[in-house]
Amino acid sequence: MWGGRFASGPDAVMEEINASIGFDRRLAAEDVEGSRAHARMLAATGVITSGDADQICDGLLTILSEIEGGTFEFSRALEDIHMNVEGRLTALIGAPAGRLHTARSRNDQVALDFRLWVRARTDEAIAGLEALIRALVAQAEGREAVIMPGFTHLQSAQPVTWGHHMMAYVEMFGRDLTRFRDARARMNECPLGAAALAGTSFPIDRELTAKALDFDRPTANSLDSVADRDFALEYLSAASIAATHLSRFAEELVIWSSAQFRFVKLSDRFTTGSSIMPQKRNPDAAELVRAKVARITGAFVTLSTVMKGLPMTYSKDMQEDKEPVFDAADALSLALAAMTGMVADMTPNEARLREAAGAGFSTATDLADWCVRKLDIPFRSAHHITGALVKAAEERGVDLADLTLEEMQAVEPRITDDVYSVLTVDASVASRTSHGGTAPDQVKAQIARWKERLA
Repeated sequence: MWGGRFASGPDAVMEEINASIGFDRRLAAEDVEGSRAHARMLAATGVITSGDADQICDGLLTILSEIEGGTFEFSRALEDIHMNVEGRLTALIGAPAGRLHTARSRNDQVALDFRLWVRARTDEAIAGLEALIRALVAQAEGREAVIMPGFTHLQSAQPVTWGHHMMAYVEMFGRDLTRFRDARARMNECPLGAAALAGTSFPIDRELTAKALDFDRPTANSLDSVADRDFALEYLSAASIAATHLSRFAEELVIWSSAQFRFVKLSDRFTTGSSIMPQKRNPDAAELVRAKVARITGAFVTLSTVMKGLPMTYSKDMQEDKEPVFDAADALSLALAAMTGMVADMTPNEARLREAAGAGFSTATDLADWCVRKLDIPFRSAHHITGALVKAAEERGVDLADLTLEEMQAVEPRITDDVYSVLTVDASVASRTSHGGTAPDQVKAQIARWKERLA
């Protein structure tokens, strides 16, 4: 490739650090797709003949079938997927292969291939998130009134419902869904035709190649076209946030499935046993999902660090853009699939959830709210009264509802026996009727809204 300028080949160490075929072979399908679109455009604009374009396109399909069939011989000496494909094309069709690179550089070629690959992975992430959201909605539907404890600081806070908790994650993953969709819209511009950095003097039609490759439009600035890796950074950013949400849910599943909590049972399909302890059911899938965030967030940090000090336009540093994205995409795809499977298969322990919902004086806020409504006192005063009653119950070793009316009136004489109507977990949940609250009717409304959105 460098024969006209260089008298000798690269040092072995140079070949080792320079070659990327070991990982960028994953761009083979995108490279063939982009090259076929480029060849057709060159023929349509009269830059090359239609006969040469036909040979090029047919040869590229042969190469793709060889790669997919496992018979293609990759060469480290040819550095990357682009030159490997071009080298094989030359061997197949001869001189016409040399016309393919007219009005194109490896700079815009790799920018195109990588963008096509990231776009496809973005579509996969969108589909994976939609599947997970559907599984969560299915878990919520029919369990809108299943009582469970709500936590802050992992301490009992107020009773909520299983359906409400599942729908909280629907909202989280729904935001992830919009982030990927937004990123896809921004990345859907075609850099092909920017050439090395300044465009080309050949009469190419960039609108034609953009349309052929299903882009909305060509990129607007040739310098930015080859320098840009925002599409990959945005993908990794969205993936990092989604992985954080996956990790948070995975952490809850690890806790919930423990013998101490017994909130949920994970299926045999997503748990493992122990080599020495026959009673164990380990939530390995959840633990591994929890760990994937490290790889994905690490990939974002890696690429942002690679890009942060680069002058315009292309630098060889940018060869380091692909491996972290490849790894993160694999990790995200696997984590989404595993979480979707766990959610679809898991069974909540409704009796245990209800039992735990009443622990830790979880209806204390309901008592304070009752004092505000019925006694017409400021909330801070009601908070103080309730705190004193919690202390009294704690000293007796009973729940709030087990205090006698006389014991309550010793703290606040105006309390009546009507207070007991708000001291059950069912009453607590039913009272949270504000928009987005945990009352079953509100949860049903959330489910209906998401089912309509998914449809």
